Formats: sequence, C-alpha cells, structure tokens
Amino acid sequence: MLNDKILPKKCIYALRAVFELSFRNSAEPVTIEEIAHAQDIPARFLEIILLELKKGGIVDSVRGNEGGYILSAAPSQISVGDVIKMVWSKSKIDMRQKTYVRGYFGLSKVWEKVTFETERILNSTNFGILVENEKNYIQKDVPNYVI
Repeated sequence: MLNDKILPKKCIYALRAVFELSFRNSAEPVTIEEIAHAQDIPARFLEIILLELKKGGIVDSVRGNEGGYILSAAPSQISVGDVIKMVWSKSKIDMRQKTYVRGYFGLSKVWEKVTFETERILNSTNFGILVENEKNYIQKDVPNYVI
C-alpha cells in the first residue's frame, strides 16, 4: 500500500487511476464513476486528476454517452515515474541551503543517491509489470475446487 506520508494523496490517486485503466486495458472508455468506484477515489477529485493526466498525454478522453477515459499508450509504455512527475511538480526535493551547516555535504550526497535510486526504480517500473504482478497474485489466491 502506498504511504501518503511519502506521496501526496493526489499522486496516489493518480497512480491508482492509471493502474485501473491499465488493468482493464480496454479500447472501450472507462467512466470516472467506474474508476472512482473500483479504486475508492472521490469522483470530483478524480476528475481533476484525469484532466491533468490528459494534459500530460497519459490518458485520452472520449466524449459522449459512451465516453470516458482510456490510456494514451500501452501500460508497458507508462512508468510509475511518468505519472508521479505529471501530477507532483516536485520530482526532486531541493536539499540546497543558503548557509553551510556541518554535515550538510555528507548528508546531501546520501540524499542524492537515495533520490537517484528512487527515480530509477519509479521510471523503470511500468504499469504492464504492475498489472502482470496483480493478475499473478489474484490467480494464486483463487481456490481450486477440482477433485
């Protein structure tokens, strides 16, 4: 479960919305209400998030009675990092200080490594992988009643 102490709620909801669209992986548009219900996201907040994701080219919208949202690319072409950067304008935390404080240099070098590795993992993890892992997990937990 994503911890909202690490990422803002808006990022978590955006990731869950893109995951839902990836999991369905349908050419048919999915309504805001369907995504909101499946992922337990407030629909009004989700609408704002989906508009941002649309501006960023991650999702497309389809108008009309049969309208909704679809992914702009295959799930395997959308990384977790793409979504976070799109929704959360601070992709890096600025550790610069105006004055020198003892320990700053050493700690900033550690933070740079943590930031680099975090970004590497997020950018190399795509929604195709996440969906495959989820489906494997679901399949594993399905009871087998064959005698």
